Amino acid sequence: MIGIIYFLGLILAAFGLVYLLPIGCSLVTGDGLWPIFLVCAALTATIGAGMAALTFKYRRELKPRDGFMLVTVGWLLLAVAATLPLLMAIPGLTFTRALFETMSGLTTTGSTVFTGLDTLAPSLNFWRCSLIWVGGLAVIVVAMGVMPLLGIGGMDLYKSDAPGPVKDQKLEPRITEAARSVWLVYVVLTMAGIIALRIAGMSWFDAICHAFSAVSLGGFSTHDASIAYFNSPAVDFVLMLLMLAASMNFTRHFVALRRLTLKPYRNDPEFKAMAIILSLSVLGITLLLLNDGVYANFNTALRYAAFNVISMATTTGWVNIGHGGFDHWPVFAPIWMLFLSGIVCSTGTSGGGIKMFRTLVLARQAERELKLLVHPSAVAPVRVGRRPISARVADAVLAFIFLYFMAVALLVFAMLLSGMGFDSAFRLVVASINNTAYGLPGHAAWNLHDLSAPQIWICTVAMLLGRLEIFSVIVLFTRTFWRK
Repeated sequence: MIGIIYFLGLILAAFGLVYLLPIGCSLVTGDGLWPIFLVCAALTATIGAGMAALTFKYRRELKPRDGFMLVTVGWLLLAVAATLPLLMAIPGLTFTRALFETMSGLTTTGSTVFTGLDTLAPSLNFWRCSLIWVGGLAVIVVAMGVMPLLGIGGMDLYKSDAPGPVKDQKLEPRITEAARSVWLVYVVLTMAGIIALRIAGMSWFDAICHAFSAVSLGGFSTHDASIAYFNSPAVDFVLMLLMLAASMNFTRHFVALRRLTLKPYRNDPEFKAMAIILSLSVLGITLLLLNDGVYANFNTALRYAAFNVISMATTTGWVNIGHGGFDHWPVFAPIWMLFLSGIVCSTGTSGGGIKMFRTLVLARQAERELKLLVHPSAVAPVRVGRRPISARVADAVLAFIFLYFMAVALLVFAMLLSGMGFDSAFRLVVASINNTAYGLPGHAAWNLHDLSAPQIWICTVAMLLGRLEIFSVIVLFTRTFWRK
């Protein structure tokens, strides 16, 4: 455990550098909050450096088993540290609400308990979006470098998918190599998004904040009305392209960029399945909205259906419709989009939910069982794309699905005990564990400011569980993990 503290200290010290982003924003916009961020940066870096210095002599090479402790405690530690500027700058803000906001950012969920975002100090809005951008990068690095070694939910199938030369079982080299590879693609995509959004009509400030959110599949906005504030087809189109790109495996992006070829996408079964599901969903909901008379013409219905389907399915959670959200849509549409948030995103992204890979494994398993019912002696291996799926991976996927639904059920029951109705409880829990934003009926965009403190804590737990693939958190509470 002491050896882990050393690395947690390094992470916390490095996190102090993230405060440079809102400090720069505060100085440019003149909102006067830069001293608060400077104090928080110094405090965070000093505590982190102190932790690393005190445990320096106990440092050791990280093993795969250490990954469970590192990612879970690390995420909690950063979320707590990130509350400092919010607590210092916003009078009356409770720790519960501040932690929800920072956890929502670092887990790339995008729900908020803040109101008055349009008048919030620019550097505070920028801090929220910076958290979601840094969190998205961290999620992808963990998904590519850590989760495959831990074998969580069948992710050990991707042990050999490190984009560089590191293919061994050591944790540190894989994390380092994954970070180097992802960083380039992540930054290039972000810069392209900023420029495209500025051309589409956003201010530089809004363009930077929303590009941060889009590339991380987050969903934070600088306006209470979310993307509906801009009421711009051009902005909608740019954000859709960014969300689609960010929901595809970043290993594919890296290889395609390095080799200047589209072949990695053509050979990706997750991308093919995602394209088919999203295309059919957009078309289906467009026709449904026309049939119910929600919009008067096909082009308008297509615009709103395409943006919101892609936003929800990729677990971003933005909306481009006004007050009341989906209240005037047929109930099938928002529930279907909530379902898509659990299955559409690829592995190696910052998207949440079960992920497309596990969905394909379950589908192939079901197909195999149907064949064996008719031909019991047939040889019917399970494959996803060209990859054979071993029994170990299939069992791990089934175990993950079981824990996923059990977590949803228990958290919904907890919400019911808090006094919330079943419909709202179910939607909020599923959205939170899928790391997508989802608000209460009748609210503008996805704002959860009406939740009670217990309900906020339930959503916070759900966001952390979903972000860390459930296993990483639950395993820390088992006797087997702590037994030498």
